[in-house]
Amino acid sequence: MLYTFKGATEQALREVDEEKAIRKTGEIFLLFTLGSQFDHLIKLALDRLGVFCLVCDPASVTAEDVKQLNPKGIIISGGPVSVYEEPPPFDGKIFDLGIPVLGICLGFQLWAQHIGAQVRRGEKREFGTHSFSRMDSLCGASVRLFANCPKKMPVLESHGDVISNLGGITVLGETENAPVAAGRFQHLWGVQFHPEVTETMSGLQIFENFCFSICGAEDRFPAGSVAESKVGELREQVGDQKVLLALSGGSDSSTVAYLLKRALQGQKKQLHAVYIKGIDRPDDEACVMKYFGDQDWLTLEVVDATGQFLAALDGVANMRDKRLAMRLVYRRVLQAAAVRSGANFIAQGTLYTDISESGGGYASGAKKAQIKLHHNVNLGFTLPELTPLADCVKDTGRNIGRAVGVPEELLIRHPFPGPGLIVRIEGVVSETNLAIARQADSIFIEELRKWELYESIWQAGAVVTDSVATCTKGDDAVSGRVVALWAVWSVNGFTARWARLPYDFLDLVSRRITNEIRGVGGVVYRVSSKPPTTIEWG
Repeated sequence: MLYTFKGATEQALREVDEEKAIRKTGEIFLLFTLGSQFDHLIKLALDRLGVFCLVCDPASVTAEDVKQLNPKGIIISGGPVSVYEEPPPFDGKIFDLGIPVLGICLGFQLWAQHIGAQVRRGEKREFGTHSFSRMDSLCGASVRLFANCPKKMPVLESHGDVISNLGGITVLGETENAPVAAGRFQHLWGVQFHPEVTETMSGLQIFENFCFSICGAEDRFPAGSVAESKVGELREQVGDQKVLLALSGGSDSSTVAYLLKRALQGQKKQLHAVYIKGIDRPDDEACVMKYFGDQDWLTLEVVDATGQFLAALDGVANMRDKRLAMRLVYRRVLQAAAVRSGANFIAQGTLYTDISESGGGYASGAKKAQIKLHHNVNLGFTLPELTPLADCVKDTGRNIGRAVGVPEELLIRHPFPGPGLIVRIEGVVSETNLAIARQADSIFIEELRKWELYESIWQAGAVVTDSVATCTKGDDAVSGRVVALWAVWSVNGFTARWARLPYDFLDLVSRRITNEIRGVGGVVYRVSSKPPTTIEWG
C-alpha cells in the first residue's frame, strides 16, 4: 500500500495506479505537509469530500515527479518555520507548472515569496480565533474560493508573519492583524488561516470550492452508491442465514455492523455481535455499549477473554510472538461464539490495508513484503468470512460508514492496534502490568479530551516499560514501573512527529498516573518521531 510519496519510482507509480483502481478514480490531489500540527485534519477534510489525496514529502518530491502524477490540484500545509529565516525544503518549480495550488498559512507564504511578494514578521501575531472579512470588491474567478461562505466568519489563525509588497497578488480577504489573510495569483491560491480546523467556519466548503470549482475535479469516491452495492451483495450472500460480527468499537467494524443492519433489514435474530474484552482500551467497551448495547437490530455479547490472553502470553516477551499468540485466542473466541450463536458466517472489518501489510493483496499475485501480521487476516475459520471492506482503505471505509449512518464519534476515534494493549507492554504481559497499561491509557486519553487536545492529536498511548524507578510514596521508599507516554501528529501514520504537548498538561497527567496507579514509579514522555521510531512501541 501507499506510504508517503517520495518520488516517481516505478514501484510508487504502480502503487498509485493500484489505489486509483481501489478508489474508482482517475483523479488525484497532492498534499505537501510542512509540519503543521493540523496536517492530518487537511487529509480528513479531503477524505470527507471523497477525493483521492496523496501525501507527499516536500523534501524529495520534485516538479518532474509532480508532472508524472498529473494531479488535479496541490495543497500545501502550514508549518512551524519562517520562509525568510528557515524556509522548508520544497521545489519551487512546482509553482510554475500551472496546476492549481492552495497554500495554507506557511504554504501561502511559500508561494507568495516565490512570485516576488515580501514575507516579513508582523507587528502583531495572530493566534486563536479571529474574524475574517471577504473583500466586497471580488468578482469573477476570484470569488470561487469563498463561494457559499459568509462574507464575515471566524477563522483560526496561528502565525506571526505577514505578506506585503504583493507582487501581483489579488487580496481576497483580511483579518484585523493580517491585511492579506487570503490571496490569489493566477493559479495560486492561499489563506493565512487554517480551514481544516473546526474553529474555522465553512472550512470544508473552502476545500470543496478548491477541489471542484477551481481544480475542476469530477470524481468523488462514490460512498453512497458503493455502500448500496455492498449492502446488496451482503443481502444476496447471507439471505436468511445468521452472521457473527467481530465488533471492536472502531470505525471499520462499526461500518460493517451498519452495512449488515441494512442488508439484513434490521432482523435482530440474524446478526450477533461479539466484543472481546481483555486487551482492549479502557473506553472501548463503554463505546460499544453506548452505540450497540441496546439495539433492536443486533444482539451483543461481551466475552471476557482476559484469562485466555494471559495464558497464551505466559512467558512470551517478543512483540511478534505476542501478536501470534493473540491471533490464536482471537480466532478461538470468535469460532466458539459462532458455534454458540448458530452463525453461518463470520464478519470482520478487515481493510485492504490489513491484507496488504500482512503480505497479500496484489491482483497480479506478486510477492509482497509482510510489514506486520494483522490479527484479522488469514485466520482459517471453519465458516465463510464476510469482509465487505476488504477492497477499501481507511478513509474510503470511513466514507462508506458515513453513507450508512455510522456515528461520527466512532469514525474519528484514534487508531488502536489490533493486538491491543499487549504491544504497549514491554516484555512479558502479566495481569498486573495489563491493569497498569489500561489505567494509564484511561488517564492520558481522559485528560487529552478535557484539555481539548484529543482531536489535534493523531494517536496517543501509554506504555508500561520494563524499567523500574525508585520512588517515595508516603514515608516509604518503594519502586515501581516507569510508564512512557507518547503522542504524535501525523497524516496517515506512515510518518509522524512527536506532539509538543503543554508542560502543564504533562505535569498533571504524570501526577495523576503516579498517584492513582499502584505500581507506577515514574512517568516519561517520548520525544522521538517516525522515522526512526515506529508510532506504537512494539
